[in-house]
Order: sequence, then C-alpha cells, then structure tokens
Amino acid sequence: MKAKHRAAAASAPIPVDHSHPRACIIGAGSSGIAAAKALHMAGVPFDCFEQGSAIGGNWLLDNPNGQSACYETLEINTSCPRMAFSDFPMPDDYPAYARHDQVHAYFERYVDHFGFRPKITFDTKVTEVTREARGGWIVRTQGPGGDRVREYDAVLVANGHHWNPRWPEPAYPGLFDGEQIHAHDYRSAEQLEGRNVVVVGAGNSAMDIAVEASRCAGDVNLSIRRGQWVMRKWLLGRPADQIALPGWVPWWATALRLRVGALTSGGLARYGLPKPPHTPGQSHPVQSDRIRERIAAGRVTVRPGIDRVDGDNVVFTDGTRVAADLIVWATGYRVTFPFLDPALVEASGNELPLWKRTMHPDLPGLYFIGLLQPIGAVMPLAEAQSAWVAELLTGTYAAPSDAEVRAMMTREHERAKRRFYSSPRHTMEVDFDRFLWDLTRERKRGRARAVRHAPRTDQGAPLTASTNS
Repeated sequence: MKAKHRAAAASAPIPVDHSHPRACIIGAGSSGIAAAKALHMAGVPFDCFEQGSAIGGNWLLDNPNGQSACYETLEINTSCPRMAFSDFPMPDDYPAYARHDQVHAYFERYVDHFGFRPKITFDTKVTEVTREARGGWIVRTQGPGGDRVREYDAVLVANGHHWNPRWPEPAYPGLFDGEQIHAHDYRSAEQLEGRNVVVVGAGNSAMDIAVEASRCAGDVNLSIRRGQWVMRKWLLGRPADQIALPGWVPWWATALRLRVGALTSGGLARYGLPKPPHTPGQSHPVQSDRIRERIAAGRVTVRPGIDRVDGDNVVFTDGTRVAADLIVWATGYRVTFPFLDPALVEASGNELPLWKRTMHPDLPGLYFIGLLQPIGAVMPLAEAQSAWVAELLTGTYAAPSDAEVRAMMTREHERAKRRFYSSPRHTMEVDFDRFLWDLTRERKRGRARAVRHAPRTDQGAPLTASTNS
C-alpha cells in the first residue's frame, strides 16, 4: 500500500546481545508495540506479554483481552500524520482522521514490517511484578503453560490507562430503576436505540455517544458539570492539529492554536453548554464536528450536573428532571497497576509524578511507556520514550545524577499543574511538541554524558557507558 512518505524497508535488527540487561514489556497495545520495536531493533533481550490473543489494545474492537473501550464509530482525534510512528507513515489512502479498524490494521503492518511478532507472548497475563533484593525485578505470569516466574533487569509498563473505569464517588443519592453503564462498555448504537438516555461527561467519548444517541435514541440529555471548549476537527480546510509551525513550538504557541480553534469553532453557550471557566490550552482538547448541529436540531439537550437519581428519573442541579432508562457515565478512568504493590507504585488521584512521564529515581529499572495524556497522540511519544529506554539499556545514554533527575521531575510536574486546571484527567497531561523536543534534547545530553564517562581502552576507544554519572 502506498504512503505519502513510504516507510523504508525495515533494516535487519541488531542480533540479540545478551550482555545487555534483560527486559520485560507488559502489554501489546500501541505503547507496548512501540517499546517492543525499540528493544528489538537495539538488540536488547526481552519478552513482551499480552493478556489477550491480539495486538492493538484500545484500538481493537472487542479485544479478546477484555480491556478495550473501542466502539463502532470511534475514529482518531489526532490527524494521521501526527499520530503515526516516525519511521512508519500511515497509508495515504487513509482519511485525515482514521477509523479504529484502520488504526488497528496500521499497527498490524507495523509489527510485521519490523518483524518482532514472535517476541510477543499472547494469552499471558502479568499477575505480579516485585523488586528483587539484588535490584532486578521478578515477574509472575499466568498463561496456557500455567504460572511462571521470570527474572528481569528492567520492566517496561505499557498496560494503558483507559481500561479501569472511574465511576462517580460517592455515588449520587437515590436509586435508579434503569440501566447504568460506563463509556468503557459502550460498543454500538444498538445499546442506545429507543432508550431515554442521559450521557454524563464532557470529553470526547461523551460527545461521540451523545451524537450517536441523537440518531437512534428517544430523549437524549448531556449532563455537563464544567464547561469545556469543544473544537472542530477541521480548521481553514485542514486538520486542525496541522495548523502549526514545523518542528517544536513553545507551549504558548500550542495554546494560541487551541484558542484560535476555539474561536473559529464558535462558542457553545448559545447551545446551552456552560461557559468554560478556563482558557483553551488549560484543559485536554475536546473535539466534535457534530455535537452543535445535534443540539441545534433539538436531538440533544444540555443539562447541568446531576443532583440525584429518583426511580426512572434523573434530577439535575438546577431542579429539572428527565425520565431516563439508561445512564452512560463517560467519567474517565483510574490509573492502576494491578500487578504492582500499591506501596511501591500508587497513582493517588491519578497523580504519579515521573521524570518525563517515564521513570522515577526510586524505582531503577522500572519504566512507564505511554502513561501520559498529550495534547496530541500518544503513539509518537511512546515511541520516543521507548527509544530513550533502549539507549539507556544499551549504555549509549547516561542519566544525570539522582538529585538532578528529582529536580527536573519536580519542575516538570509543577509546570504541568500550573498550566492545566486541577483534575484527575490532567495529572498526566503534556504538550505533544514540547515533550518531544524536551526528550530529544535530554537524549542528546545523555549520549554526550555516556561518551564522556565511558571507560576507555589503551587506544582510547569507549567500551561501555555508565547509566548514572
């Protein structure tokens, strides 16, 4: 299949070098396959464990692993060129915003192109990851061959963060006679057809489900506690995320693009949506080209937050009530790691500070891939994180001192807290372009440190690189 920039033929991977640290990758979704490709091409010995029988994670409808939130009408909110891996473009016959099945097919081709599918062990669940006294990691798995225990020098956690639904806590007062589902369990319009539906939330899934319900359900109400800027996907005849300067741009330029996008999309107050108390760029972008027309057509009614449920009614904070037999809670996800001891790693309120959203100096050898919420797509960022970890494991990158790492981690975390309003959905928020620029800069510095601190032979040639200077 042709592509605008045809992917170069996959170069032969470096033969596995068993002198490198041995690694384990958890998950074969978009972040897991990025990690597997990076280690495969770097010659790092590794195992990749996938709970289901297929790759693709959240982009595979009815994924056998039972974790996917994919639904029939799902399409990407980031345009294809901005979502694709750097060395493997999406096909040029894809639409600007690809469907979930196209994204999954792209991942399948990516895995086969680089030839690392045999490294993935399917139908195998990681049940426990614990620290070893010597500093490594013990990984327990459960699969067709029974329970197994293996030792690794490094573990790359790529289990995703859109699989453990967050329900309202505490639950709203009252008893509801109808059905309640989380957006994670929504699959198709069949679940909405003929129902009186209340969709709760203001994110992308909430907008998509409300639009779909407006075509087939009875009464449709969209309950929003806090106003959001809802952008259109197209701006000046182009995908909105491609209206930017080439290369890295400062955070305020991204915020300016989002502000322009919000203004050109038009305000939503006249449609009944609450006015956002924040500026564009201070929250994760919400995109919908159709919600306005469905509200204007009277097929979606915007409501404030819920006060209580009452039998077959939902009562809102303004005192209004509607009859409903289905509530869809599009209320986000919890960040959890069921295989890690909470005393070791726990995301309190989804907040887990990490250096460049990848590692923590207290947990050497444990890396998190794709554990971020970018203004943009996760895939290129997971790819960059994975390449960084591969450099560290092969000794071509050396980290700064723990004190420097902690200082940078604190600065990054505080900067994000200042920029984005306080919310569980923003604890992992990063700006796509700034993140890539900043990580590229650190990788260059680390490669220079590795050369400076490498032991030398009598001829002065570097042999190995320290991982902590």
